[in-house]
Amino acid sequence: MPSQCAVCKGKGLCGLPSCPITRRFHALKDTRPVSEYMGASPSVFVGSYGYPRVVGGPLMINDTDNPLDWVRQGFSIDDIVSVRSRTIRGGSDLDVKIPDIGKVQEIALSAKPLDVEVAFEKPVSFDINFDGTVTPVGMSGAMKKLDVIDNASVSRIVDRCTSDTDLKATEAARIMFENGTDVYKITNLLTAGLLGVTRRVVPTRWAITATDDMISTSIKREVVKMPALPEYQVFCGTLYGNTICFILIPSNDWRFEMLERWQKHSLWSGDEETIVVDGEKGLTKSKYSPIAGAYYSARLAVLEYLKSIGRCGRVLCIRDISGEYWAPLGTWVIREAAHESLFHSPDRVGTLGEAVTSASQKLGTGFWIPKTDLLKDLRQQKTLFEF
Repeated sequence: MPSQCAVCKGKGLCGLPSCPITRRFHALKDTRPVSEYMGASPSVFVGSYGYPRVVGGPLMINDTDNPLDWVRQGFSIDDIVSVRSRTIRGGSDLDVKIPDIGKVQEIALSAKPLDVEVAFEKPVSFDINFDGTVTPVGMSGAMKKLDVIDNASVSRIVDRCTSDTDLKATEAARIMFENGTDVYKITNLLTAGLLGVTRRVVPTRWAITATDDMISTSIKREVVKMPALPEYQVFCGTLYGNTICFILIPSNDWRFEMLERWQKHSLWSGDEETIVVDGEKGLTKSKYSPIAGAYYSARLAVLEYLKSIGRCGRVLCIRDISGEYWAPLGTWVIREAAHESLFHSPDRVGTLGEAVTSASQKLGTGFWIPKTDLLKDLRQQKTLFEF
């Protein structure tokens, strides 16, 4: 793609509907380097480079920082990139083994954005980068001073779980999630070194997946004790060029498989489509998924649904990504696309064949059928529900 960009210069030769390079330029044109900042800090960010010695600090923006707000308000990808291009990541050197990072932890704890005053060592630089896990940030700068002007307002459940140093991080995440704390807040608390028995600052990209995984593991233990689904259910929904289709299969055990396709000429695919498949059987997954954070985000969403209806089942998840998704915005997109899919009433059918037909019609393609091991196994082994 970079060599193509040098030749193309925004003419669209890559086949994407919108040029990421020119979009970065337009995001840059309205930003101005600053040496000081006074305003809201809704969250924190810790990098992973150089671990265990990393750089971290507050994220500063006077707009909402929560993806749920962006979806509710109908933000487009352009809107989100515009907001994130104005976001400043303040940095100072941290040792992850020293969890007391004071003012940064106040920001992570607070239920509302805190006002901060920051002086930078030199004017912040514009360096917006996109990847599949972390939401992009437009500017960054080394801090020489950080003052928190407000007092943190901490919810009772967050205070309880962060104050208890005998409470494991997995259990703390479960308790907070069950009591209405969203994954974005829990990720912030984990990042800032505020959860667990042996506390560590956690790079943000690791904390995102760890939070999804911890909560999923807890829900799985509940779901496998529930009665099986009474029928096959097929869901489908699209958000920002990400179509998520779930096939829920009656079963008394848990199995999950995810298939991800980047269509031809989509962001991370050239003249050939790119397909990745991964899955798990039982309550544990031994290796990190090659689908990366998207796997854990989609899995959490469907486990939330199964718990909400009090049923157990096996799940096939298909993620199909079009060129409309011109800028990777982070794994939150997959999580919220999965929620969007599961929000709608499913097709309820009596056989696996009918479920496959329904999913193919919703997706407009059956490319995934020969790629999935779960479907192959189900066709070879009749379950009790088919007798």
